[in-house]
Amino acid sequence: MEPTPAAISSPLDLAHGPTWANRFALAPLTNTQSHADGTVSDDELRWLEARGRGGTGLVMTCATYVAPAGQAWGGQLGIASDAHLPGLTRLADALRTTGTVSSVQLHHGGRRADPALSGRPNQCPWDDPRTGSVAMTTAEVEESVQDFVAAAVRAETAGFDGVEVHGAHGYLVGQFLDPRHNDRCDQYGGSMANRSRMLLEILAGIRDATGPDFQLGLRLTPEGNGLTVAEGVQVAALVLTSGLLDYLDMSLWDVFMSPRGDVAAGEEERLLIDHFTGLERGETRLGVAGKVLSAADATWCLERGADFVSVGMGAILHHDFAARAVADAGFVAVAPPVTREHLAAEHVGRDFLDYLAKGWDGLVSQG
Repeated sequence: MEPTPAAISSPLDLAHGPTWANRFALAPLTNTQSHADGTVSDDELRWLEARGRGGTGLVMTCATYVAPAGQAWGGQLGIASDAHLPGLTRLADALRTTGTVSSVQLHHGGRRADPALSGRPNQCPWDDPRTGSVAMTTAEVEESVQDFVAAAVRAETAGFDGVEVHGAHGYLVGQFLDPRHNDRCDQYGGSMANRSRMLLEILAGIRDATGPDFQLGLRLTPEGNGLTVAEGVQVAALVLTSGLLDYLDMSLWDVFMSPRGDVAAGEEERLLIDHFTGLERGETRLGVAGKVLSAADATWCLERGADFVSVGMGAILHHDFAARAVADAGFVAVAPPVTREHLAAEHVGRDFLDYLAKGWDGLVSQG
């Protein structure tokens, strides 16, 4: 007999750290609101604090660079040095007062970093002349692992409840997983065991360096950037049963979509979400993200086997998306386009507004 799915309003216990008040997490959204040196701005603090006040069970920062070489865009939040600690501490303190659980997403752009910001060539598992990236030495890979670990320790020092490692969307950790290009001859390339080694070393290092109540998550994408669905499932199965994670956050682009690439015979009609909700997960919680825009969408994900949902667009449109969805089973987010005034009232800062207007087609009305 299948277990009854939890309600979106039900608390979520994890193996480590505090219980989430409900099954909603704020997706880690690029917002370009940080200062040029990577420190927290007032706009960024207000944006995240509002989502905590809005009832979100877990509030997560944007992708936050763990080393200067990993910075991928201007206005990106940083956790690469102790100079970032005062602002991060202020942010963690503000989130705690809202009652939410807080997390920093740890990120390195790899070949997708911006060398104009770092002043050095991009780092990558392989030489990539198209992006000007140079292959990392074995020692540099090991150093990058320690950058992630040190960043997690800073997050804990600042007062955050946990961190999420960004292994999705073709950034550095995901680049190591890429079987098309990662043909390194050291222990970090070639076989799946070697390509996933950096990721597992980061997770183990963070678990060893932080306290027993510190939560550790990971974001992955199911396919693309060199991975087939079968390989994405293989990586997910590996980390779900590793005993290292509290949760795996699968970024599906659209929770209702089918795989875009080739799948095994007989699985053509199987939804992408179903490839992951059926995996053995032990105590690890499984989350999904992608176009969850209503209470019904979130409930459908839990009925499909997810433990929680990460909300992006919905949380941009409504700072209290989670509270509205918990209170009203019929709640649906307002349909874009919306005005700048609407978004400003939802505590979206000016730099974030400009980013959304330029990069998110059809979101911000031009009138």
